[in-house]
Amino acid sequence: MTEAAYDTDNIFAKILRGEIPSQRVYEDEAVVAFMDVMPQGPGHTLVVPKASSRNLLDADPSIFGHLLSVVQKVALAVKKAFGADGVTVMQFNEPASGQTVYHLHVHVIPRFEGIPLKPHTGQMEKPEVLAENAEKIRTALQS
Repeated sequence: MTEAAYDTDNIFAKILRGEIPSQRVYEDEAVVAFMDVMPQGPGHTLVVPKASSRNLLDADPSIFGHLLSVVQKVALAVKKAFGADGVTVMQFNEPASGQTVYHLHVHVIPRFEGIPLKPHTGQMEKPEVLAENAEKIRTALQS
C-alpha cells in the first residue's frame, strides 16, 4: 500500500497559513497550538507542527522532540487553566485509527473525574466560548 500524498489544502495547512481563523494559544517557529473547534471537552487544544506531514508515520523524526515539549507545555497549561484532574493526549494515524485531518496533530484535552469525553459529533463550539477558553490557556502559559 502506498502512502497518500500530503494535501496542502487540508484545514490545518490553511489555518497555519492564516487562511482560516483559529484561536491560537501558543506559537513559535515550528509549532502552533489552537483550540479544537469541535471540542470533546472544555479546553480541547490541538498542537500542530508547521512542517508538512500527513501524520506521525511520514513526519521527519527531527520535529518530534520540540513538538512533544510543546505538547507538555500546553498540557500543563490546560490542566492549570481548567483546574483539571488530568489530561488526555491523543494522536491518530490514518483512517483506521480515527484520523480525519491529514496533517500531523496532537490532541490535548483537560479531563475531570467521572466526566467522559464528548463524542466528535461535528458540532462546532460557539466562537465566544473558544475565545474565552483560549484566553484561559494563554494566561496559564504566561504564569
